[in-house]
Amino acid sequence: MNLLWDTHTLIWFIEGDNNLGITTRNYIENPKNTNFVSIATYWEIAIKISINKLTLQIPFKNLKHLLWENGIEILPITFEHALLVKPITFLS
Repeated sequence: MNLLWDTHTLIWFIEGDNNLGITTRNYIENPKNTNFVSIATYWEIAIKISINKLTLQIPFKNLKHLLWENGIEILPITFEHALLVKPITFLS
């Protein structure tokens, strides 16, 4: 199964936070699953650190290597992805 982590999942994982539930941790640690994090998540973390809304136990610059060590893949965002966004129609 492919798992795409949100920002909180990544933060809780790297911080060893108990907010990451046992069921989620079991999915993450299952070798049959592939774990992904969007590059947008890194950006969000960097912004939160820069405005003092977040502090990590490890230096931000080490985050990429930590994920690599844990087999977590980074998904890029390309211009082509932006082209796939469809307008939302609101009913009034």
